[in-house]
Amino acid sequence: MTISKELLDILACPRCKGNIRLNEAGDGLICDACKLIYEIRNGIPIMLIDEAKRLP
Repeated sequence: MTISKELLDILACPRCKGNIRLNEAGDGLICDACKLIYEIRNGIPIMLIDEAKRLP
C-alpha cells in the first residue's frame, strides 16, 4: 500500500515542519533536514518524533 501524492503534499516533518519525501522502498518518509525516517505501517505514516529513526 502506498501513500497518495495528495497526502505527501500536505505532510510535514513534525520536528522541523520541513518537507518530507518517500524513501526508495516506499515504507518510510524521510526528512533530510532532521536526518529522520518516519515509518509507514499498513499505509499509515507514523509521524511521531519519538518513533522516528535516525538516518545513518
